[in-house]
Amino acid sequence: WDIFRFVSQSSKFIKPPQIPFLASPSNTVKKRVAPGETLWTPSSSQNLFNFAPLDDVVMGGASSSTVDNNTGLWRGTVTDANNGGFVGIRSTPFKNGLSLNMSSCKGVELRLRLGDGKRFKFVVRDDTSFNGICWTTEFDATAGEGGNGLAGLIGNAARNESNAKNTTIRIPFANQTPTIFARTVSGNTFDVTNVVGFQVAYSKFAFDNELNQNFELGDFALQILEVRTY
Repeated sequence: WDIFRFVSQSSKFIKPPQIPFLASPSNTVKKRVAPGETLWTPSSSQNLFNFAPLDDVVMGGASSSTVDNNTGLWRGTVTDANNGGFVGIRSTPFKNGLSLNMSSCKGVELRLRLGDGKRFKFVVRDDTSFNGICWTTEFDATAGEGGNGLAGLIGNAARNESNAKNTTIRIPFANQTPTIFARTVSGNTFDVTNVVGFQVAYSKFAFDNELNQNFELGDFALQILEVRTY
């Protein structure tokens, strides 16, 4: 178990404790978001958050990934060593302690490139707890033409050209599955007025001990071009 990588990754999503007499008021400011607003795009100074890796090292695994917030390229290697088998990226805490009131929106729209036709998960969080409920939706990425996989993406990027197709995926709030550690949980209601985080995962696990049928161990790459509301 790589405890140093565990601390490095997990610390990006946990706010340090406040000293009581120096603490500012804890009231969270809610930003109302309308349909069609861009929430994140590579290298934008308007982004409320960045993405950072959160891989199976947090559970003792050995998979590893990196994400470039200037290009949206997320890539790495998945292994089932040490009972692992997933990688992920998660949004850092929103700037200025904001949460998003998305009650006017139907869901989130992702514009992606590559992914080799593999099945990923998109997670919306309505609670800042590190291991809180993940409102989860599975989606299949589309493989690009003229070179699949990590090697194809890097080769095309180096030439500043690509035959890879851009794909738009919609994540409707109404169809989300509440999970904790890939196990479904009941008795919960999604708080669309308090969205505090987003996550993308590539895992050998689907839900409740079922396996992801569109998953392979080894190298992967997915490029996120935009996260917006609809």
